[in-house]
Amino acid sequence: MKITHILIFSILLTMTLNGNAQQNTSNQRLALKTTNQSNWWTGIINHGSLMPLKVGYKANTKNNNYGNQIQPLLLSNRGEVIWCDQPISIDYTADSLIVQSVTGEIKYTKAGITLKQAYQFATKNYFPYSGKTPDKLLFSNPQYNTWIELMYDQNETDIMKYAEAIVANGLTPGVLMIDDNWQEDYGTWTFHPGRFKTPKEMVAKLHKMGFKVMLWVCPFVSADSKYGREVAKKKLVFLDKENNPAICRWWNGYSLLLDFSNPEAVNWFKTSLNVLKNEYGVDGFKFDAGDIGKDESRLVSYRKFESANEYTELYAKIGLEYPLNEYRANWKMGGQAIANRLADKGHNWKDLHELIPNMILEGLMGYAYSCPDMIGGGEFTSFLNASKIDQDLIVRSAQCHALMPMMQFSVAPWRILDRPHFDAVLKAVKLRGKFTSYILRMVDNTSKTGEPILRPMEYNYPNAGYETVKDQFLIGDSLLVAPVLEKNAVKRTVFVPKGTWKNDTGTIFKGPKTVEMNAEIDVLPYLMKVK
Repeated sequence: MKITHILIFSILLTMTLNGNAQQNTSNQRLALKTTNQSNWWTGIINHGSLMPLKVGYKANTKNNNYGNQIQPLLLSNRGEVIWCDQPISIDYTADSLIVQSVTGEIKYTKAGITLKQAYQFATKNYFPYSGKTPDKLLFSNPQYNTWIELMYDQNETDIMKYAEAIVANGLTPGVLMIDDNWQEDYGTWTFHPGRFKTPKEMVAKLHKMGFKVMLWVCPFVSADSKYGREVAKKKLVFLDKENNPAICRWWNGYSLLLDFSNPEAVNWFKTSLNVLKNEYGVDGFKFDAGDIGKDESRLVSYRKFESANEYTELYAKIGLEYPLNEYRANWKMGGQAIANRLADKGHNWKDLHELIPNMILEGLMGYAYSCPDMIGGGEFTSFLNASKIDQDLIVRSAQCHALMPMMQFSVAPWRILDRPHFDAVLKAVKLRGKFTSYILRMVDNTSKTGEPILRPMEYNYPNAGYETVKDQFLIGDSLLVAPVLEKNAVKRTVFVPKGTWKNDTGTIFKGPKTVEMNAEIDVLPYLMKVK
């Protein structure tokens, strides 16, 4: 098999592909002819449903993380790897895959002949796994986020009611995430005294109930607050051209932005977090934001950034000191012990379809410790009008989460669902309990070997026609999951790969073949590999 590579300066190279890693060359522009029929996956997690790449795809990761994790990496099912230490642009035309970088060298390697071989080369050379994992409770039990139920009214009384209702309704305690507006102000990371009368006692009660407690934080500081004036005076924030603290716009208004290229700013931020851990017993933090596209002609930093992406990376490194963490934005942190959440999803069937391909892409890009956002969607406006809530969608979303690395509730299913639908959700949670030990083994395996927890069919079964399958997935080698993603479906078509597989009733299927499986509203189709 032959493939032609066109590099800048019109250098033409032709090479024979085999199973050994071959480093082609490094440059700031790479163009590959697309006539070899390679299928490509690239590191923009929010574009998972667009993978493998199709003609017309364009993206540029400089100062843009597309609302989620990114990685300067491309992998093909022909064993090819493209990597760059700096942001890249991608242009997939009718005859070429063109990858460019303004500041970094693009490295092309022929690492083998499969997607798995490409991934294994990439993780070994560019983002080796650290051997550590985030807190295991993130994987073993469901997570609960207070956002949808309380929105900006985070308060001690209602948080305790939410936690008590979790237990009373038969759900297993796990990580409880207290979301935005528990704090006194942005940057003033103390419990708001008007809404939290006894925060230390609240955390202790939640611990006694079996929860671990996370608090929402961000890198912004309200300019007119006590600490806003402090960080401004110490110049721990980004500055404007006149050397004054710069006011940055974000989704919650206008604030100062901590400059994590300054070690003193990092220490200042961590000091507040450590007070919450040491004095209040808080277990960890949901690190939101971090994906701010800075106008480099306007903002001045302690150390010059090549791109805004570098800021995202520095913010993520702070989370490594807190095993109980969560990030939505990330850059070049594959292989690290960070829990990565998908970008916010809406309460609709279209966004439900995004979960599997985005989770697949997270695994292929080294972000294996991943969470598929909130069950039913994370946009609170979708739940303000009860008549617009789709109960079937909540159930199918819970099922889709159930056998992924993590599952996270926010809207209270006992509040919005009738009894049959709520029982279906409880059944999905119970099913997760059945596979908890297996999922935890896969988490440990990933930390040691770098193999993704959640994988596409193509990863384990190359050249079998599965490269475009985006509605089912593997957990490890032995668990095949095929969630229902269509409303009113009672059957589900499942691609059964080579081998002997068994469903929940003990029926044996020998692949490769395509089968129809029962998919009533309370059923999540899955198969376990027998041999």
